[in-house]
Amino acid sequence: MNYTLKTTEQKPKKEETLSNALGKIVPLLAGEQKNIIIAFIAIFINSASNLIGPVIIAYTVDTFIQEKNFSGVLLFSALLLGIYALGMVASYVQTISMGGVGRRVLFKLRNALFTKIQELPIAFFNENKVGDLISRINNDTDKLNQFFSHALMQFFGNFFLILGSGILLLNLHFQLGVAALLPALLVLIISQIISAWVKRRNVKSLQSLGSLTAEIQESLENFKVIVAFNRQDYFRKKFHDANETNYSASLSAGIASNVFIPLYGLASNLAQIIVLAFGIYLISTGNFTIGLLIGFLLYVNNFYTPLRQLASVWSSFQLALAALDRISEILSFMPDITVISGEKAEKRESELIMEFKDVSFGYPSKAGEKVLQNINLELKKGAIYAFVGPTGGGKTTMTLLMSRLYDPTEGIIFLDGKDLRSYEPSERTKKIGFILQEPFLFTGTVQENILYGNTEYLAFSDEELEKTLANSHLSKLLLRFDEGLKTPITANGNTTSLGQKQLIAFMRAILREPEILILDEATANIDTVTEQLLEEILNTLPKETTKIIIAHRLNTISSADQVYFVNGGGITLAGSLQSAVEMLMHGERKS
Repeated sequence: MNYTLKTTEQKPKKEETLSNALGKIVPLLAGEQKNIIIAFIAIFINSASNLIGPVIIAYTVDTFIQEKNFSGVLLFSALLLGIYALGMVASYVQTISMGGVGRRVLFKLRNALFTKIQELPIAFFNENKVGDLISRINNDTDKLNQFFSHALMQFFGNFFLILGSGILLLNLHFQLGVAALLPALLVLIISQIISAWVKRRNVKSLQSLGSLTAEIQESLENFKVIVAFNRQDYFRKKFHDANETNYSASLSAGIASNVFIPLYGLASNLAQIIVLAFGIYLISTGNFTIGLLIGFLLYVNNFYTPLRQLASVWSSFQLALAALDRISEILSFMPDITVISGEKAEKRESELIMEFKDVSFGYPSKAGEKVLQNINLELKKGAIYAFVGPTGGGKTTMTLLMSRLYDPTEGIIFLDGKDLRSYEPSERTKKIGFILQEPFLFTGTVQENILYGNTEYLAFSDEELEKTLANSHLSKLLLRFDEGLKTPITANGNTTSLGQKQLIAFMRAILREPEILILDEATANIDTVTEQLLEEILNTLPKETTKIIIAHRLNTISSADQVYFVNGGGITLAGSLQSAVEMLMHGERKS
């Protein structure tokens, strides 16, 4: 399965209709019906207060001002003030209700995204930049939060105001109302024509922001290497290019998003000129009053001002849809590393701990290229196996398949006689331990890192855990840390040497007591004395534990029961250590 996310260079998919877009938005509001109803009631009250105002003003002008009845003017002014005060309270209620809705949608979306990302296989992370994923989780979800918190209710508030004003304009004087609404019809047609272009500009802006975030993240992660090679100029140029791309895309999106505002402003001015000219003519013929003309102008303003605001809201809607597209793209991925049912899983009677049966594999990002081809391999319980071969020969790929970080393209891998795919992740990871050459640590303490993913010891006190480490012969490794189990660890590893990180990963794996222990260059960054200590600890593991070692330093595989040479898509039993050395040297020359 291809897990590559769309980029700015890829052709955008066919534009969706408004109904389809709303179909994506509405499910995000599940469980928020009560708050939305409250917000809608508040919007209706606020809109009604704005619609009643011009009627009262028109009546006051024609009835009281022309008759110089100032007590009536004061009375109706107080009434108008009360109505506008009620509208203000309703506006506050609307803001509070929808602000909470926006925050909860943001919370649920980020949770859903992060949960989905955790379900996706290693291939997904190999094919996509971390910075872009961070941008989708942080920036794109925040665009939706802003839309639900502000733009959505502003949209409906303006819609009610526009609808009410339009109805009242036609009701007060049909011909004058039609003349006042003609400019709006024109700009609405133009808006519908260019809205797809606006959305495309916003999509590119969000994608370029993701690329910029990825560039920053990569530069900061590798800053020590940049300084060591004095190549700040190289990364400065890369950042400049990404920043310039983002600037151009965001500028284009900004222009597109604001293109409606002057258009609606022009329509408003045209409508007022039409109403003023036509209204004065009607007054001169005795078919209209000054109060009605003032009220009519106020309704025109009530119609076109929210229409201008609606242009901004529409841009926010397009931006939210662009963000939702990027979010939905991740949520739509279905993990291909799934557990198959026991009835469908192939089983066989076997005393082998693991068996490869006609296994072939190629990475999804390199379609058509096979890293491993028709591999057959049998691993016995308690034996020590070593994989050697040139860089890129497929050694690590073998272990990735063993631990089911990838599934074979063809063939089956058996674990204890059962299809590896039939094991639940918790059961599989308990059986198979993995120590990487560059293990990842979490910010916390040594204790928190060695217990990561190991629920058996989470409730242990410090004394109980130290006793457990002693029983597993791991206590001596703690001496490499100034504060023992309480030694602080940071994720970026600045406070911890690479060798110490490997020791923590080693303790983490050993404590799980796996049936298969995979060591991928696990001692590459450890001194000789510590390496001997680790070998002694490995020798204390249960005799049923199968060890699989990948190493370039041949002294680390001297104790292996069998040595396999991996290269060119195949695996060959090397026999003696000397044969492995010869095959390795020949393979490296050949490669």
